[in-house]
Amino acid sequence: MKTTKIIETAFRDAHQSLLATRIRTRDMVPIAEEMDKVGYFSIEAWGGATFDTCIRYLNEDPWERLRLLKEKITETPIQMLIRGQNLVGYKHYPDDIVEKFVEKAYTNGVDVFRVFDALNDIRNMETTIKTAKRQGAHVQGTISYTTSPVHALDDFIDLAKELEALECDSIAIKDMAGLIDPKDIYELVTRLKEQTDLLINLHCHCTSGMTPISYYVACESGVDILDTAISPLSWGTSQPPTESIVAALRGTKYDTKLDLKRLNHIKKYFEGIKEKYSSLLDPIAETIDSDVLIYQIPGGMLSNLVSQLKKQNALDRYQDVLDEMPRVRKDMGYPPLVTPTSQIVGIQAVMNVLGGKRYKLVSNEVKEYMKGHYGKPPAPVNPKIAKRIIGDEKIITHRPADDLEPQYEYYKELGEKEGLIKKEEDILTLTLYPQVATKFLKGEAVEEELEPSKIQNIEESEVAIPTEYSVEVDGDIFDVRIMPTGFMEIGEANPSTISSPVEGGLTSTMQGMILKIKVNIGDKVKKGDIVTVIEAMKMENDIQAEEDGVVKEIFVCEDDTVNAGDTLMVIN
Repeated sequence: MKTTKIIETAFRDAHQSLLATRIRTRDMVPIAEEMDKVGYFSIEAWGGATFDTCIRYLNEDPWERLRLLKEKITETPIQMLIRGQNLVGYKHYPDDIVEKFVEKAYTNGVDVFRVFDALNDIRNMETTIKTAKRQGAHVQGTISYTTSPVHALDDFIDLAKELEALECDSIAIKDMAGLIDPKDIYELVTRLKEQTDLLINLHCHCTSGMTPISYYVACESGVDILDTAISPLSWGTSQPPTESIVAALRGTKYDTKLDLKRLNHIKKYFEGIKEKYSSLLDPIAETIDSDVLIYQIPGGMLSNLVSQLKKQNALDRYQDVLDEMPRVRKDMGYPPLVTPTSQIVGIQAVMNVLGGKRYKLVSNEVKEYMKGHYGKPPAPVNPKIAKRIIGDEKIITHRPADDLEPQYEYYKELGEKEGLIKKEEDILTLTLYPQVATKFLKGEAVEEELEPSKIQNIEESEVAIPTEYSVEVDGDIFDVRIMPTGFMEIGEANPSTISSPVEGGLTSTMQGMILKIKVNIGDKVKKGDIVTVIEAMKMENDIQAEEDGVVKEIFVCEDDTVNAGDTLMVIN
């Protein structure tokens, strides 16, 4: 009799999908020992958005979370989701950082590395896979599953064979939007079992409602491992309930052999956790929505937009965004919608709709994507759109990380000079998120409160604003306003910044954090020169000079938060 193995996702993907990745370490540790006794194949507890959220919102050290959980979870492997060359960030990092990060993740407690690339470009997975294999870890090579006019099951089979050649121990089918139907999962798993010798793991979200059926069919076709979430954190944009899958397979030849009574105790604990974090739970994220089969929006993306539009009787804008998503995806060569491409495509779709003109506002990440710096898209990008965004800039065809210089020693020296480094892991934290990590490592970060007003709502401005939206992207919620000028404002209001009109003043087109100031007082600039870079919704956005002139005054510093309409500097 074949025993089906179960991976529990409550500590990572489940609360990332439903609760904006906000469960604190102190709410995980008390139940960790009990979960360790269940007999899971592994417990997914790290990676994905957890690293970012810990330092950005929770004032927690993600490395310390991993170590604390490892002290409690001694029998069951701890698993992480790692974005290949992106690690736990949103861009490629050089090989020295990838190698150091994987080594430290392993020594701190990660036993299973699920490695994926948003474009299924295996070149972006190789360094992570090889480094994890050197540590002696179990390595899951991942297929980011999607459907499009350019994707076929043969492509996924070929990718699996390449992953097997890299000595991966198992293959994960990562269906981040719940798209895979019973027919296709049967064929895919059957062929993977026939043409590879690896364990096959199926990871699906429940968004479309098909997933429990697809799970059973996967068992019939030979799948070895299923991802599930304890029931209070299941369904909707999360995974199927652990208890339900265990019960459904009990007594069959796919029996998991897990104890439902033990799971019931864990369930009761997470019922309390769900209640504690209920202010973060958008009911839409728990809802079955078959429209995902058309729009392929993963993990609750844009779900909060619906509730905001309902309040304003403006649901037509939601449909506009939904309609724009596949258009942007097509323009970008049909990438699977998973981090970071889900953010890149999703935010661009929002900008295209709310900005009044397609590609009027374009993030730096979209520019880098169009230049090939994220890897090879599944299909060629739209040449007209690419021309509009990057002009005649060169498009690379080699592995993007080959262009990146080593960074570890640079950030080590920088961190030590600034007094930020207490342990080697701090160097990596600083490298991955320089601006956010600096505040965290200085001890200046503040734990975000759980009240809804802190997470999902924005205060009303005294200025009349015609449209106001909250946008959820991979578990993180961003506030978006359209100003009367047509500019976008993203985030919460900060009344301390300069917002009065200034002659010759260059204003911000969006709310965000100043990443870089590229000019000094007295510098001569030409129209179109990049004078500062703002991070908004995890994307970098260039602010350009509007006229030729000389920089007379600069009102902001790096790491400052600014609003749309705030004056950044004077150029005349």
